[in-house]
Amino acid sequence: MLSANAEQRANIKFLTKLGKSATETYNLLTEVYGDQCLSRTQVFEWFKKFMEGRKNVGNDPKSGRPPTAKTPENVEKVARIVRRDRRLSIRAISELTNINKESVRQILHDDLGMKKVCAKVVPKILTPQQKEHRVNCCVDTLENIENDPDFFQNVITCDETWILQYDPETKRQSMHWKSPKSPRKKKARMSKSKFKAMMIVFFDIRGVIYIDWVPEGQTVNQVYYKNVLTYLRERVRRRRPDMWKNASWVLHHDNAPAHNALSVKRYLAKNNIPVMEHPPYSPDLAPCDFFLFPKIKSALKGTRFESVDAVKAKATQLLKSITQDDLQHCFQQWKIRMERCRDRGGDYIEGDNISTV
Repeated sequence: MLSANAEQRANIKFLTKLGKSATETYNLLTEVYGDQCLSRTQVFEWFKKFMEGRKNVGNDPKSGRPPTAKTPENVEKVARIVRRDRRLSIRAISELTNINKESVRQILHDDLGMKKVCAKVVPKILTPQQKEHRVNCCVDTLENIENDPDFFQNVITCDETWILQYDPETKRQSMHWKSPKSPRKKKARMSKSKFKAMMIVFFDIRGVIYIDWVPEGQTVNQVYYKNVLTYLRERVRRRRPDMWKNASWVLHHDNAPAHNALSVKRYLAKNNIPVMEHPPYSPDLAPCDFFLFPKIKSALKGTRFESVDAVKAKATQLLKSITQDDLQHCFQQWKIRMERCRDRGGDYIEGDNISTV
């Protein structure tokens, strides 16, 4: 059975044989088919074709790529090209493979399970030796946890960070729901405040133990850090009497110059404070960096405080409001991160989804 359009083209062919003009043909078709009639341009084009001797009333075959481009051969072809250069655009892959862009997109997303992402910014491109060191540190700590399930109960971790008087909210934080007719929210471009304060935080799985606000203009050097550790010991004695009595607590800090200074190491050894080793360039394995500081700073973003003292007070309030459940989850994630680092040969773990392509 002919389609509606093919039927009209057959009638155009018949009317040309009757000697009708193009205008007469269009008028007759309009009279019969009404709103379903071909357009005047289409009628005149087909009329001309039949007058020139065309016999077929069907559509001309379409040139270009075949309609079914998602064949196993094409999937493999796209996969090979992407493996060679993962920065190619869909348009470039389409031109290289002679496959239409929509089929390339479907092959990449549906068949290969791929998506285009930006490169992950990491602290450093690690050498094989640095990766091995990360693995060894993780293995040693995981062995301690296996031998002593309460190992993390005795770990006190710390780090320093800057707290800004004003830090603009992120683009994601400013997202909001809007209806089709409601206006889109707008915000002015803002810069980070130049006024800031440095905070040193010590916490364990039970809560924050000590917060030190570094005086303006003071550098956290070995002398200052030793003084901070002296205050920390007093806080441990008062807030963790069980750990103080048993001398069971372990200090975890990163490899900042002040932390690794010889005088600091002697101070810790003199006071029988063991240190949990932390691999260099590894913020992804530091609880302050992957949990505590992002949590605090996210809550402060977008708020303009009247003074540095005001932001200090708010940051301190936020630190004290962190629940023990949050901290237990943090230490659980710390263990999981070490396991992932070990299993991945020391590579950075954040933002990674291992792909088979």
